[in-house]
Amino acid sequence: MRETTAGAATFAARLVASRRAAGLSQQELAGRAGMSVRALGNLERGRTKWPHPDSVRRLADALHLREAARAEFIAAAERRLAGSAGAPAAADRPDGPARADEAQVIPRQLPAPVHRFAGRREELAALTALLDQAGLDQAGLDQARAGAPAVVISAIGGMAGIGKTALAVHWAHGVAGRFPDGQLYVNLRGFHPSGRPVPPEEAIRGFLDALGAPAMPIPATLEAQVGLYRSLLSGRRMLILLDNARDAEQVRPLLPGSPGCVVVVTSRSRLAGLVVAEDARHLALGLLTDAEAGELLGLRLGAERVEAEPAAVTELVRLCGRLPLALTIVAARVSTDPRLRLGALAAELTDAQRRLDALETGEGATSVRAVFSWSVQGLPAPAARMFALLGLPPGADITIPAAASLAGIPPLGARRALRELAEAHLVTEHAPGRFSLHDLLRAYASEQASPDGGDDLRRAAFGRMLDHYVQTACAAARLLNPAREAPSLPVLAPAPGVRLAHLADAGQALAWYAAEYKTLLAAIEQAVAAGFDAHAYLLSWSLADFLDRRGNWHDWVTAQQAALTAANRLGDRALQARTERGLGRAYTELGALPEARAHFERALGLDRELGHRVGQANTYLAMARVDEYQGRYAQAIGHAQQGLDLLREAGDTAGQARALNGIGWFHAQLGNHREAVNCCAEALDLYRLTKDRRGEATTHDSLGFAYHNLGAYAQAIASYENGLEIHRDLGDRLNQADTFVHLGDSCHALGNSEQARDAWHRALAILDDPDQPVVCSRDHLDAAQVYARLRQLP
Repeated sequence: MRETTAGAATFAARLVASRRAAGLSQQELAGRAGMSVRALGNLERGRTKWPHPDSVRRLADALHLREAARAEFIAAAERRLAGSAGAPAAADRPDGPARADEAQVIPRQLPAPVHRFAGRREELAALTALLDQAGLDQAGLDQARAGAPAVVISAIGGMAGIGKTALAVHWAHGVAGRFPDGQLYVNLRGFHPSGRPVPPEEAIRGFLDALGAPAMPIPATLEAQVGLYRSLLSGRRMLILLDNARDAEQVRPLLPGSPGCVVVVTSRSRLAGLVVAEDARHLALGLLTDAEAGELLGLRLGAERVEAEPAAVTELVRLCGRLPLALTIVAARVSTDPRLRLGALAAELTDAQRRLDALETGEGATSVRAVFSWSVQGLPAPAARMFALLGLPPGADITIPAAASLAGIPPLGARRALRELAEAHLVTEHAPGRFSLHDLLRAYASEQASPDGGDDLRRAAFGRMLDHYVQTACAAARLLNPAREAPSLPVLAPAPGVRLAHLADAGQALAWYAAEYKTLLAAIEQAVAAGFDAHAYLLSWSLADFLDRRGNWHDWVTAQQAALTAANRLGDRALQARTERGLGRAYTELGALPEARAHFERALGLDRELGHRVGQANTYLAMARVDEYQGRYAQAIGHAQQGLDLLREAGDTAGQARALNGIGWFHAQLGNHREAVNCCAEALDLYRLTKDRRGEATTHDSLGFAYHNLGAYAQAIASYENGLEIHRDLGDRLNQADTFVHLGDSCHALGNSEQARDAWHRALAILDDPDQPVVCSRDHLDAAQVYARLRQLP
């Protein structure tokens, strides 16, 4: 017994002397070493029966003992242990942290399980796969304390109301059995109406209490608290759920320092810093699928109620944008009011202006509007202003130049603001440089007043956005067809702060139109509604060629109707005449010939009153197109000839080329193929003179048709190939398909079956392309006609 007491006194004296030499109090040394003050006091008084080797090493580290002094310190502890009567064998010594006099606490802090959880099967599987990949699977539980697996961090990100916490809690309960040492949970309140996230030291103090540290004085500094927290986790298998984090800096002090623990973080931010520095695995949580959203409603409302109104369920899923929070609120409203029919609630949600009101619960944590507001709070001022303005654009998404114009700031500032919004999951960059909002977030943004002003500033922002689209669209229209007649209205000078999309050639112009035309159509209607009549007309003018080429004639009619409303309000009769003619052309391609004729008659009357020869001529040429669709080719020649005479009087070369090509085509339909060749050859010379490549391509098609019917198949093939080259350059896929068919006809007539097969297959590749569908009017060949040709071949 005397030997044991002497050994204890020797080590205790050395420990006290070393602590005093380092200038540390008991509390400071205990914090650095990750042990309780009571346990350290017992060691210094020689009361601890067996000092744990790991505790001794941590004390040596905390005292900053070097080489010889460290070796003597550890040797003194080993002599104490070796000289102790009844000292335990190595296999029996405690293998956890230095807490020999305290029972280990197993915390179970997870929130209650999520009832009626729906969907997210892929995400749940992905989270579980992380455990398996890191060796933290069920088979490894026996080796849990060996310390082999690394710390696994999973960062679940997504927009407000997307169900991040529900997913994390549901998954955590499912895998809790893999963590025999317990689970820790804290709501970090990163996005909270108070605007005060939980400080890391407050969260750590809560964890220390849960880990059984209330008996020990908690260190004063965050560094010491982190050290104690990580020491208590050493050697344990624990799951730590850090919910609703603001940013990576809030999370880092709460990460374990030893292997074997798993951390799941949820946040409306992307937490890119954790991914880069801590090797966290990012899981971006998207909207529910239609099926999952329906499943959620079914679980909460019951199968009977859902099956009674399946169409209403589908509509509710659409109107809620498949957002779990919105669907849950809808289900709660229905559940608390058995008389409320799903169809009636869907009708209430249909009004976009009232939708957020219908999703109001009166409680901040469960109201869509309030939850969104927490995400906006704390944004940098430029990002908050950008978000408020994003309620103005009409399209499904917005580009950086358009957003820069909207805010009146340089593109670099717009990019930074949009990226900050994307980081907060308020917008999504669904394609490089293109950002979109969820429908409910758009509705919330549209409610927000401009942060630095009222309606006048919002109207100015809307005007800048329209300027961006008008300037870029008119430039794109000129690139697509440089010979096109200029709009009747001058293109307005852009307001200060407007930025344009840079388009270098016709290919880029076509790609820009393909990406933006739905936004442009919505902008036309919004411009008319807001009284921006000149913008509405110019946007409609700019879209006409593109919509005609794509066969989007319904959209063309819609755009022209809006333009006519704007022209009538502007009181410009020349503008009215031109818009009536444009609307007639759109109705012609749509096959609504009586409506087309009525608009042409009105256009003709207006141009006669104004004495506009070119306007009258263009209307006669448009009326000839109606005659053609009705098979009245002689009348078509008459109308086209009237137009040609007026165009010659006016000296309009480009117009004469159009008239001659039309007359040649109508002659070919009547069998007057020599006359057709003569007219089309003259038109071709004029088109080349005016550099109208689209007109040149259509004239090559007319010549090819005439040559084919004359039996001059080689000349027909040459004409078609010339036309194809131009159609490709212009991106005119519908006319490419037509010309390929006609090229195949001439090859087949010449006996070149394989060349014909190749041409017809190229036509089918366009006509049957599901990714870029084309619409065939009555004067274009469709896929069925091409398949019929292919069946003729051996």
